[in-house]
Amino acid sequence: MLALGAGCRTASEQFSQHATERGLHADVIMGEGFQHLVLSTPGSRGVTLHVYLDGDGTPTVGGYPAADPTPRDPLVLDLMALDPTPAIYVGRPCYHGLSGAPCSPSLWTSGRYSEPVVASMAAVVRRVVAARGVGRIVWIGYSGGGVLAVLLAARVPETAGVVTIAANLDIDAWTDAQRTPPLTGSLNPARQPPLAPSVSQRHYAGGRDQVVPVQVTRQGAAPGAEVIIVADYDHRCCWATLWPSVLAALERDRGALREYQHPTTTWFRGAPRLRRGRSERRGAWGALPGPPI
Repeated sequence: MLALGAGCRTASEQFSQHATERGLHADVIMGEGFQHLVLSTPGSRGVTLHVYLDGDGTPTVGGYPAADPTPRDPLVLDLMALDPTPAIYVGRPCYHGLSGAPCSPSLWTSGRYSEPVVASMAAVVRRVVAARGVGRIVWIGYSGGGVLAVLLAARVPETAGVVTIAANLDIDAWTDAQRTPPLTGSLNPARQPPLAPSVSQRHYAGGRDQVVPVQVTRQGAAPGAEVIIVADYDHRCCWATLWPSVLAALERDRGALREYQHPTTTWFRGAPRLRRGRSERRGAWGALPGPPI
């Protein structure tokens, strides 16, 4: 009976349990017309804030809009739990059981990256920034959360950096690759003006990712962005293993100005150690050739 009860829980209820198990504090903050779940890591506050954005969850079931699109995989919570920098998780409109008016299925299907979604999430983060006295934000987005990270970065002046993992940065190229209908009404990061040169951008992609192929991330990367491809990783595995290296690279980036440049791509196999924006494995510097895409 206990197993059956656990299996009958909604995605929102399962997510709430995952957050509680990781010691995260939950608030509900009003954006622009929508309520949002905001999770905070315990501990002291600081000038720098890492803002974690999750993937799309389950937009559809059997070809129809899902009743609860909330992510079922706690990967982003696991990454956040490894982060010693003050951090928050910002949920999307109509996710996490906050599904009252004016929610409609378009907000988690074709319009999942639409202006109302982005504007409301930006309003939430600006409120947190004002309340905490934050002076520096790094956006960290997984999968579709990476799309939102790039879109949101331009709307919050405290933005210093963007990190994405397995992100479909060109949503038109992504729907073409997946042979699915275009996301009508959504904003495409690849079609937006580039972020300021002072904003560091680092995009990680898995060489074995079948959900978001490498070329989608690479195609959507803007000037000034670095694309790092881990040949042995896929959409899910094994980003938590890599995460301490990602955070160490962010720490080294702090306070450094990024030089405007064309997108660069680094290939490597296995978990890298990052140094001054370059990848290192077994003591060898520089890019390793990747397989043809």
